[in-house]
Amino acid sequence: MKKTSINPALVGYLCALAATIIWSGNFIVARGLMDTIPPIALAYWRWLVAITCFLPFALKPTIKDWAIIQSHLPYLMVCALLGVTAFNTLIYIASHSTTAINLSLIAITFPIFVIILARIFLTEVLSMNKILGIILVIFGVLLLVSKGQLDNLLALTLAKGDIWMLLASICFAGYSILVKYKPQGLSSIAFQFSTFLLGMLLLLPFYLWEAQTHSFSITQMTSSGLSAIFYVGFMASLVAFIVWGQAIEKIGPTQSSVTYYTLPVFSGLAAFLFLGEQITMLHFFSMILIIAGVLIAALRKKQSRN
Repeated sequence: MKKTSINPALVGYLCALAATIIWSGNFIVARGLMDTIPPIALAYWRWLVAITCFLPFALKPTIKDWAIIQSHLPYLMVCALLGVTAFNTLIYIASHSTTAINLSLIAITFPIFVIILARIFLTEVLSMNKILGIILVIFGVLLLVSKGQLDNLLALTLAKGDIWMLLASICFAGYSILVKYKPQGLSSIAFQFSTFLLGMLLLLPFYLWEAQTHSFSITQMTSSGLSAIFYVGFMASLVAFIVWGQAIEKIGPTQSSVTYYTLPVFSGLAAFLFLGEQITMLHFFSMILIIAGVLIAALRKKQSRN
């Protein structure tokens, strides 16, 4: 009998979808734990769990690339600050004053900030597609954060959480640009592990300050709270990273990114089921504008064939 082989593209899309579903749970956990654990503590313990789980796989490549890491330490520190220390911490701070649905919708705007930052710092040309995409995303975000009311924009009565989430997206955009300049010869595993570790060390003083201010101790956590921390540390950091890497390998970064834009769908559904958040037509229209804007901005003109 002839063996039926699994389509690599199908496997790639399933991997990308799995990573997106796992990442959508990050926003649900952030909202669910907002009254249980302070935001910086959640970020700190997330990365501690991630580093502990990652260590057996990353130790050998990191030792092998140690000389490269040492010679590019300032670059790695900035990457760690933006992608690890700031990004998820800002998400967890934002979760205290906005909904999980809003968090996920604003999270997918980061490709637009990549385009804007590339124009400012790398002087990349803005095509008409990118300009139109940026306009659509801006309208989508304004519709979302103003709750569809122009008076909210004029009176600047936006949810603080939405602003924090926008800052998180800008940080991740900056990190994404820097990743393109990863030192030659530095393996992806060593790069990822070193930024995880540096980012957690940069977060440590803020964690200690917050622990004093909020009188927080990890021993106060319930079993469900500890399980949630393990989820964001192991699943949303390590497992999602592995399956996302498989997706990029099989279908490429562009197609994988298209799947990532379904993030608000899964976050919205989970927020409705587990947190009781309402999904309104406002969320629906905001999602259409944001996703359409990002996809249009990502379009490239086909080169004409001779």
